[in-house]
Amino acid sequence: MKGYQLEFFVEQNKRHRHQALWEWLLEAARSHEIRGATVFMGAMGYGQHRRLHAAHFFELADQPVEVTMVVTEEEAERLFTLLHAEKVRLFFVKLPVEFGILGEKNA
Repeated sequence: MKGYQLEFFVEQNKRHRHQALWEWLLEAARSHEIRGATVFMGAMGYGQHRRLHAAHFFELADQPVEVTMVVTEEEAERLFTLLHAEKVRLFFVKLPVEFGILGEKNA
């Protein structure tokens, strides 16, 4: 199949609708029938303002988080429509990919 790899980058402390934004995004993908998503907790990073964000021993609120999913074009459109409707502000990367599952018999 052809589609996109979507990568969303947020800070752990960013919230949407009283929930961590990365958790809300994961649930939104799940409820919109996206077949899978993975959350990566980063050790350190920086964004457009060049301010370092890091996971500290006593405070994880500033930790960088990446939510990645591979989707069809239709799934990407549905998800971005939702994000625009919800007025979610976050940085993303959208890469064209080919994907599938190895070892399955062709129909």
